[in-house]
Amino acid sequence: MINVVILGTGNVAKHLFDVFMAHEGIKVVQVYGRNHKALSSFGKHTKTTSETSRIIPADIYILAISDGAIAEISSRLDLKEGLLAHTSGSISMKSLPKKNRRGVFYPLQTFTVGRTVDFKEIPICIEAENDSDHALLEQLASTISGKVVPMDSKQRRSLHLAAVMANNFTNHMYYLSNEFCGQKNIPFDLLHPLIKETSNKIEDLAPYDAQTGPARRNDKKTLKKHLAQLKNKNHKELYSVLSKSIRKTYGKKL
Repeated sequence: MINVVILGTGNVAKHLFDVFMAHEGIKVVQVYGRNHKALSSFGKHTKTTSETSRIIPADIYILAISDGAIAEISSRLDLKEGLLAHTSGSISMKSLPKKNRRGVFYPLQTFTVGRTVDFKEIPICIEAENDSDHALLEQLASTISGKVVPMDSKQRRSLHLAAVMANNFTNHMYYLSNEFCGQKNIPFDLLHPLIKETSNKIEDLAPYDAQTGPARRNDKKTLKKHLAQLKNKNHKELYSVLSKSIRKTYGKKL
């Protein structure tokens, strides 16, 4: 049995809490949080505290908080034993205090309140300072995920950047598309099958081979018509920059 304390009450903390609670071999013995309202929902299932001085002993302390709070909160912890691991993709393991056994437990997924995710499909990147702590993180990760990946802080930062491009930027394009559809009285859900196929096909094709569209074909007439439809200056610039990047990728003259 791995005893876990979760520090944090946000999206990542909530999803980890739910999946840990659903698996034998993992026991969430306590949740720490500064938000009393958010903390109350965890109190129905385990012990909670809003004071770092009252955090109880555990095998692993999962620091599932915002990147900007990691240094502050971790510096206030007085852990007598156990492994302290944060869940950030962009923060180095060495940002945690040297006095602690340090590690990283990074689930590569986008987490949203109210959305259920399948942890068996989620890669979990782990890092530790010694073999025994690495084995402990691997045991915890493999209990909930089918894909555990050892990765150092430098690689993880690069992976996080790639994830931002693949996920956050893509979702922003969905937002702009949805906004444009609303302005033209077009149901955005008409694009759902297209969005799903675009995502699904890169499991079989390299993104380079999967690219389609007017910029890929160097269809200058269509590109010009699209730009004429866009009235927002920022949208025009974004459309032009992305189209230019696609055309350059496929060796089209600009």
